[in-house]
Amino acid sequence: MVAFFSQAIIAFLLWDKLMFIFKKITISQGERGLFFRDKVLLKVLEPGIHSYFDPTSRCQVEVHNLAGVEFTHPMLPFFRQDQPALCERHFQVVEIGNREVGLIYLDERPHRLLPPGSRQAYWRGPVAVRVEILDIGERFAVAPELLPLLTAQIRTNEAILQTEVPEEHVGLLTVDGRHAETLSPGRYAWIRFQRNLAVELVDLRLQTMEVAGQEILSKDRVTLRITLIATYRLADPVKARGLLKNPADHLYRELQFALRRAAGGKTLDALLAEKGDLDAEIGAEIRAKAEPCGIEVTGVGIRDIILPGDMKEILNQVVAVEKQAQANLIRRREETAAMRSALNTAKLMEDNPILLRLKELEVLEKVSEKVGAITLFGGLDGLLRDLVRIAPSPDRRESGGGGGAGSEGGAGSGGGSGAGTTPEG
Repeated sequence: MVAFFSQAIIAFLLWDKLMFIFKKITISQGERGLFFRDKVLLKVLEPGIHSYFDPTSRCQVEVHNLAGVEFTHPMLPFFRQDQPALCERHFQVVEIGNREVGLIYLDERPHRLLPPGSRQAYWRGPVAVRVEILDIGERFAVAPELLPLLTAQIRTNEAILQTEVPEEHVGLLTVDGRHAETLSPGRYAWIRFQRNLAVELVDLRLQTMEVAGQEILSKDRVTLRITLIATYRLADPVKARGLLKNPADHLYRELQFALRRAAGGKTLDALLAEKGDLDAEIGAEIRAKAEPCGIEVTGVGIRDIILPGDMKEILNQVVAVEKQAQANLIRRREETAAMRSALNTAKLMEDNPILLRLKELEVLEKVSEKVGAITLFGGLDGLLRDLVRIAPSPDRRESGGGGGAGSEGGAGSGGGSGAGTTPEG
């Protein structure tokens, strides 16, 4: 019995000693272990339980998780040099040239872009790694078929420049400070590496520019405040951006100068009377200066001419006097025409008794419209002959006889027939 316990104790001590000499490590699924002895890579441990003899603690194991498929180690170049077969079995190393970029696919899905001159190792394992080399020496635009993949699944804020040119716009692409391409409406992307890229969007639609409240001294020394409106568009964006830092500011200054030159050389009366000519003069001058710069001016016009307060009152008085004189002239002209017409009518009646009689009947009709009742003396013939008369007949002037007409307030004189009228009301 004592011998049995003695052997058990000896076995326990030996096992404890062996456990101290032999070490054990467990590598889980999705992990790999780099086994080093004296800091030299000997092998890569697969998932499982591994034991190794290390009485003097000369061995080390580095455990790596394969969830991050990228393998980064400062000693990778030496591993590849000393253990090429081991590295080829467990690692996929991607090397990118100085004028290339690498598009990395993980299980056929875009993952990232590798910059020029870079090297990256990937674990060979459950995730399939594929690289597509893109030459950016001459062509650095992203192919249209790759654009949806890159923008949807890759964080490319620093690696790729993206832009979208809307309708009625163009894009000016500059590479390292030089104009490279004019972009039509659409979606574009370029690889940024080794280049300074920029895109400027230019609106091709008609735009309105207002030169407001320009105080100008006219030729007759009247201070005016004039507002000018112009419509324009960039007909040649490349020329406009190449020659001018800011085309809109340049056009504004030219409109100011043209307005001052044109308005300052005219009197107030000329400005007010020839406003259309002033628009044409300014438009012709500004077009001659804007077209060589790639700017198309489609219209120029004066919107407001504001006078000082005292000058406005004086001008209103002048206008009022002129309009009054014109009204008096028209009134006199109409009176003269009316008198001439009456004289012509009188001459016609004098030469034509029938026309005179028709005029008498017309007057009778007008008078009878205002008479309430008519009393006849001598019958209808006497009424038609004696009621209305433009001029007395020669025989009546001589004899003083004849019929007469009167209202209820009086009676006709002489013998013959007569009529009395009773006015309404």
